Formats: sequence, structure tokens, C-alpha cells
Amino acid sequence: MHPQAATLWPHPRWLLAVLLAGLGMLGPFSIDTYLPAFEGIARSTGATPVQLQQTLSSYLLGFAVMNLFHGALSDAIGRRPVVLAGLGVFTLASAGCALSSTIEGLIFWRAVQGMCAGAGMVVSRAVIRDLFPPSEAQRVMSQVTIFFGVAPAIAPLLGGYLYVHADWHAIFWFLTGVGAVLLLINLRALPESLPPASKQEFAVRPLMQGYASLLKSPRFLLLVMASGIPFNSMFLYVLAAPEYLGRHLGLGPTQFFWFFLCTIGGIMGGAAWSGRVAGKMKPESQIRRGFTLMLVGVLANLLLVSVAPQHARWSLPLIGLFSLGWAFMVPVVTIMVLDENPERRGMASSLQSALSAAANALVAGALVPLVMHSLQALALTAVGFLMVGLVAWQWVRRLPRIGRTGA
Repeated sequence: MHPQAATLWPHPRWLLAVLLAGLGMLGPFSIDTYLPAFEGIARSTGATPVQLQQTLSSYLLGFAVMNLFHGALSDAIGRRPVVLAGLGVFTLASAGCALSSTIEGLIFWRAVQGMCAGAGMVVSRAVIRDLFPPSEAQRVMSQVTIFFGVAPAIAPLLGGYLYVHADWHAIFWFLTGVGAVLLLINLRALPESLPPASKQEFAVRPLMQGYASLLKSPRFLLLVMASGIPFNSMFLYVLAAPEYLGRHLGLGPTQFFWFFLCTIGGIMGGAAWSGRVAGKMKPESQIRRGFTLMLVGVLANLLLVSVAPQHARWSLPLIGLFSLGWAFMVPVVTIMVLDENPERRGMASSLQSALSAAANALVAGALVPLVMHSLQALALTAVGFLMVGLVAWQWVRRLPRIGRTGA
């Protein structure tokens, strides 16, 4: 923790949560807002379904690669400069997307968007842990998730409205405006939470050695898998939304928000619940309850689409139940991940985000095109992702606690 943590942010804690949630929302906004416009992008640019999917996978790949460096840079030069630079480049990249007239140009600028969109999310986790001890950090992370949840809930509604009443370019001009506003707000309000004595020299070779050391830690890897892999059970449906919602459920572009209302409502509810029990419930019990809810959600969804596919719209609340369980347990696991390397929490956060984003990119580019045409295939894949996370968590419980917990 920063020795002057109490004075760095003298305002109410929820205001810091709002500020950091704004940084975290860039990722979901960059994905959810333009999904309703896939059909229009295809008509305008002549893109094939595979090329349209590449606008997602290129974004996620750029997100994964640069996340290896955001946290380490913030450990070296401070949290604030990395956030501000990320917001600036994101704004320019969004304008590049808006000005694109070819699918190749859109794919390129989407990759640049992804490279900088993760800066705020990665660094915001480190900021929270810089300023608060573990139980308080869990409460703040839960508050961030609650406020953050508003963004992707309204993103597809805004995207659908802009697409119907203007065109798909307007969506990216909207993202340009979001980036510019966040840049101005953070330029004025974001504190520098990294203590000067804690700054680490940025050098690629030692950084890679540090990552190698973390990757050799079974506990770190399993914790990342326990939180990140199950997320893909829900994210799978987000990536397949144009096919899943449009063809399977028969929803129009302006109706996509029903799906996001369920998923984000679950996330916000789970985060609020997690914040209330922070410091009162044992972390292992909280994680177990979260996995139980997720398991009920995916198994009930698989049963529904197998025996009554004509009622597939009832899957939406079940996906919401899954997101409730995920959001309830993930703040606890995230604190565990960061405390695996308390001297370089930015680096740990970077590697966690990079690994999760790499998995997301693989799902977007390779897996979603294979399973999005079948409700049963989507449901079975969701079950598979959850089982990987559940096995990882059970494995963590059997490992010795050799990681150090910082103040």
C-alpha cells in the first residue's frame, strides 16, 4: 500500500469506483456497441462472416499482447501516465475505425484499439490494491464492477440505435467521444498511487524473466484459469451475439439489450453481493458458492436447449444466473492473483489480463465460428469452460500457500 493512501483520494470511495469503472468499461464498450451493426458492416465493406469475426479476434489479440506491458510500465513510470497514454491512443484508434471504408482498415484499427483499451483495466486493479488492504480492496473492486456493469448493459442499445438511425461509422465516432471524455476526466482526477520507492526499472529481459517466474507458479496459473476460463462460458454468447440473438432467438438490433440486461444485471448483482460479504465470509466459501451458481446456470441452459430449443429465450436469465455467480467469486480470486507478487502487482495484473485476453481471442477467432450455428454446441462449450475453471480451483485448494500477501 501507498504510505499516504488515505490522503491520495480524500473523496468518497464510491467516486473512485466510478472513475476506475470508466476505465474498465472501454473493453466491453469496444465490443458490445458495434455487435448490432455486423450486418451493416458486411454490406458496406463486402466482408465475409470470417472477416467480421476477425474484427473481434484482432481486437482481442492486440488486447492480450499489450496487456503484457501495461502493468509493467505502470510499475516503472507510474499508474497515471500509462492510463492517460492508453486513453489518448484509444481515442485516435476509434476515429481510425470510424474513418475506415474497407474491412482490412477496420481490422487494423480494431487491433490498435485493443492494444490500448486494456491499459485502464489493468492499471485500475493495481491502483485499488495500492490504496486499500485486502478486504477493503475487495469491496472497492466489487463497487467498480457494479458501476462498470452499467456500460455494457447500455452499449448494445446505443449501438443498435446509432446503427438504425445513422450507420455503423457513427458507433465508432461515439467511441471516439467516450475516449476523449475519459481522457479529460482522468487527466484532472486520477491520482498517482504508486509510491516513488516502489518504482521498478522497465527492461524487457527482466520483465520476461518475471513473467516466466509467474508462469512457473502453479498457484498463479490455476488462479488465473479459475477466474478467466469460466468467463468464456458467458463471453462465448457475447461474441456469438449477432448469430445467437439474431438468428436463433429472432431479436432485432435494438433488442440485443435484453441479453446484455440479463448478463450485466447478474454481474452487478454478484458484485454487490460480493462487496457486502467481504471480510465476513471466508474466501473459499465465497468462491464455492459462485461456482455452484455458475454450474446450475450452464447445466440448466444445456437441458433447456436440448429438450425445448423453441424456448431458447429462457436461456437469457440462466446466462444471467451464471454471470451472478462469476461476479460473486471473481473479486476474491483477483485479490489472490495480485497478492502472488505483492512487489509487482502491476506485472501480475498484466499477465492475468494477457492470459485471459489471449484465451478470449482464441475463442473469438477459432471456436465461436465453429459453434455459433447451434444452440446445443454453444451450451456444451459453456459447460466445458466452466469445468476447466472448476478443476483449476479444486487444484489450487490442494496446493501449499507459498505466495506472500502484501499489505
